[in-house]
Order: sequence, then C-alpha cells, then structure tokens
Amino acid sequence: MILPGATLGMLGGGQLGRMFTVAARTMGYRVIVLDPDPDSPAGRMADEHLHAAYHDDWALEQLARSCAAVTTEFENIPAETLHRLAEHCPVRPSASALETTQNRIREKRFIRDIGLATAAFEVVEREEQIAPAMQAIGGTAILKRAAFGYDGKGQYVVENVEQAVAAFRAMDGVPCVLEQRVDLACEVSVVVARAEDGESLCYPVAENLHRNGILDTSIVPARVDEAVAGQAREMARRLADALDYIGVMAVEFFLTRQGELLVNEIAPRPHNSGHYTIDACVTSQFEQQVRMVCGLPFGDVRLLSPVVMVNLLGDVWGDDRPHWEALLKDPSAKLHLYGKREARPGRKMGHFCVLDPSLEVALERGRTILSRLAPGG
Repeated sequence: MILPGATLGMLGGGQLGRMFTVAARTMGYRVIVLDPDPDSPAGRMADEHLHAAYHDDWALEQLARSCAAVTTEFENIPAETLHRLAEHCPVRPSASALETTQNRIREKRFIRDIGLATAAFEVVEREEQIAPAMQAIGGTAILKRAAFGYDGKGQYVVENVEQAVAAFRAMDGVPCVLEQRVDLACEVSVVVARAEDGESLCYPVAENLHRNGILDTSIVPARVDEAVAGQAREMARRLADALDYIGVMAVEFFLTRQGELLVNEIAPRPHNSGHYTIDACVTSQFEQQVRMVCGLPFGDVRLLSPVVMVNLLGDVWGDDRPHWEALLKDPSAKLHLYGKREARPGRKMGHFCVLDPSLEVALERGRTILSRLAPGG
C-alpha cells in the first residue's frame, strides 16, 4: 500500500484533477499536477504544478523521480507518456486501458467483442464509406468523431447521405463512427471502482438528463427498475474486468423504450455524473480514486440520501455573476466551483447538489435554484 505522506502524480489539470487533488491532500498525500495550462484548476490546488506538455522529457523525469504512483483525469493523455512513467511507478489506469477507451472505434469494437450490446454502428474513415454506412444503419444516425469528442462536440445528427457527407467534411474527414439514433427511455451511468486484485464495487446508478449534448442533471438513485440498475452494475464490472482496469471509471448507458440496455461509452476516470458522491455517499469517487491508485481497501459506496446534481455552465454567469444567495440560503444545497477564471457558454464552471429524503423534492428544488441563479433570474 502507498500510505499518506507519499507523492501522487496527476496527469491533467481540470476540475476532475482538482477534486482528486483535494481528496488526496485531505488524506495526507502530496500531489504533483502535470498540465500545460499555467492557470489550471488542479495545478492551483496541488503541492506542485509542472507547467509543461504531457510528453515533456523534463516534466516526466520529475514525476518519475518524485511520485509513488500516477493517475489521470482524462483519457487523451498520450499512451507513450503512460508507458514511460510505468517504467518507474504504478500508473493507474494503464496505458492499454486508455488506448482502448480514447478512441470510439476501438472502444465500440471492444464492447462488442466481449459480448455487450451497443447501438448499431458503422466505421467511417473515408467519404466513400458514408453511403453504405447510412444504408446499413437504416434511419436517423449520429456521426461522431472517433477521437477528441466530448460534451456533444464533434457530433452531428444526420438524416441522409448528403447531411452525413457535410458533417464528415465539417470535421475535416477525421475517422468517425456512424451510430444509430436509438429510441431512448432514459440515459443512466455507473461509476465502478476496481482494485489491483480484481475486486470491484459500484456506486448507485445515476439517471442523467442532458441539454445540448452536455450533462445537465444527475438523479440518484436512478428512476429505473432494480433489475435494470443491477444489469448496469454487472455490465460495468464486466467492462472493468475486461480492461484489467485499476482505478475509478464510469460507464454510460442508453436504456431504450423496449427495455434494452446499451453501452454508450466508457470514461476511464471519475465522471461528471458521479459528482453526487462527494456529498451523498460515505466515500466520494475521488477518495475512491486515491484508494485504488494507492492500493488501499475500498471506501464504503453507500448512498446516504437521495440526491440531485446540477451542472453549472458558464451560461449562468451572463455578463455578471450568479445570484449565489439563491443557492446558499438552501441548507441542503452544496456548491462546488472549479476555480476557472473565465465563464463561457457551455463551459463547466461548477455544480451543486441538493439532498432530500424525497427525490422529487430534491429535483424540484434543484430546478428552482438553477432558475434563480442567472442574473435577472
């Protein structure tokens, strides 16, 4: 076990790295963040911030020399960086796990190959593949770039070949996945923690509502049958086992109106839909990440209260600052801001959680608070 007092490395300086850093330092660890942004949210909370590129030789030497273990906050870290660091200390998750999940083509084939269902998809790497791909899908589809897409970016809903060609060209002809648009009942997600010995634990299933492709609200426990929730947890464990994953990861699912549970995507890290764990579970997903990286026993994943998590995007700021008093006067509302200097439309600036014995009451209060935060609201 890697015990408090040791130094942990974090590749990535955004809000997920920031919340990991807070959890690790609270537990008594030192944290070094590597991120090219000189004003990164995680870097400002860390013991040390290496302001350098992820492949910078000097920065990687510093991490290798100082860190007892290294982890990541997002999947697009160069695999070579992880391979180099793994020669000196544990890197969790592994380079191979990230290589599988950082590309939609590899990820969807992996999911299919281990026997789990996804929405029907076709690979599009050249323009001449679009027409047969659309014919195979047979209806409305979503063209998604295979790499570097997030929060609805790099995705286009297409109804016909002409629209698909235009979308492909708009993305500069990069490799894509053409995915069938499914008849959704809802979207759910599971955060799963897996240890080095292969044991795993799942957090309660979250029901997720999106707006413009960005997560808006997570409702926990999800309003689905327990059989569906149990199936989601089991599928998440199967994916973590197949990846030989060590750490915390999230799996997003589509639940169709026909009752079929489809894997949408894997996030090899803590996840936005798991932020509720900070306030509503015995152990947050970020403390759990520290535990898995350091080889410690699992923390309790028990849900202490029904909870609703609401994302705060830069849109809420407008030309002023939000009316924080509308949130802070509610004693069961918990505010988390990410320390980002500039509020821009669509940018994740923070979130808040509302806890209540009644899930419907928590959801209504969350919606009311959000409506009152915006200047003029």
